[in-house]
Amino acid sequence: MILQGKPTVGVAGVGNMGAPMARTIAKAGFPVVLFDLNAKALEAFGGEGGFALAETLEELGQRCDIVVTMLPNSSVVRAAVMGRAPEGGIADGLAARKAKSPNCPAIILDMSSSFALDTRRLGAELKERGIRLIDAPVSGGVPKARAGTLAIMAGGEASAIVEAEPVLKSMGNVIRTGDLGSGHAMKAINNYVSAAGLIATAEALLIGERLGLAPQTIARVLNAATGKNNTTENKLTQYMIPRTFNAGFALDLMAKDVAMARALARELGIRAPALDFVSADLDEASATLGPGADHTAVLHYRERKAATKES
Repeated sequence: MILQGKPTVGVAGVGNMGAPMARTIAKAGFPVVLFDLNAKALEAFGGEGGFALAETLEELGQRCDIVVTMLPNSSVVRAAVMGRAPEGGIADGLAARKAKSPNCPAIILDMSSSFALDTRRLGAELKERGIRLIDAPVSGGVPKARAGTLAIMAGGEASAIVEAEPVLKSMGNVIRTGDLGSGHAMKAINNYVSAAGLIATAEALLIGERLGLAPQTIARVLNAATGKNNTTENKLTQYMIPRTFNAGFALDLMAKDVAMARALARELGIRAPALDFVSADLDEASATLGPGADHTAVLHYRERKAATKES
């Protein structure tokens, strides 16, 4: 049910993550306007109340007070926000709306996995147009997106975050990380730590199995001891030991996210050899297993690599 007086929220990108996030926003009583280049993604909302559709990104901005972007990367976000001639972008629409209604918040929530330094540059350009950018990437995957329990890392102007917080809280738990770009930086760092745990867990499983340890015993001990991590808790017995490899997050996306952390470290002049290894290893695994492979299939990649060395 749409509640009176609530800001209209736009969502650009209603794929695997954007769609459930849009639904939790609507469930909280916000009127929601959707945009996606993929018509099938929009068709999935057919018959559901609380949603309207925009035909262009500029129209999305014109009809909304706050716009969420959930897109593949920084360059796609920039194109969506700033537009590509002759097409206008979200910022053009928001600026026009704010000119007519000065009380319009004119906030963009970039919830994509964008590059922190690109986010800062985009934010500076938007500020000149009276539009505030918040970087608010998420962690938790599709299940938590559906439940509205995502971890949301919000960076940006404090007053803008306060205004946008009701929308953010409809999707999960908000952790303020600091200035603009800090949320995307934190997401990149978190993704690296999570990926390192995935690789370490895959290697540990193979070593333990080779020694004759039962896979379930390995999982129980790791989760009862100091080796416990997100992979041991939520992926090892569920997708890796049974070799189903269907956790729902693509390996190539994980590789992209970790590459972002690697690029950030390099740009800051920080030597990070473990990060370099994890990033290169994921790139190789992704190239070996091909597009669409699940990230838990890193175990399969490790098994293939071990078999090659033995032969």
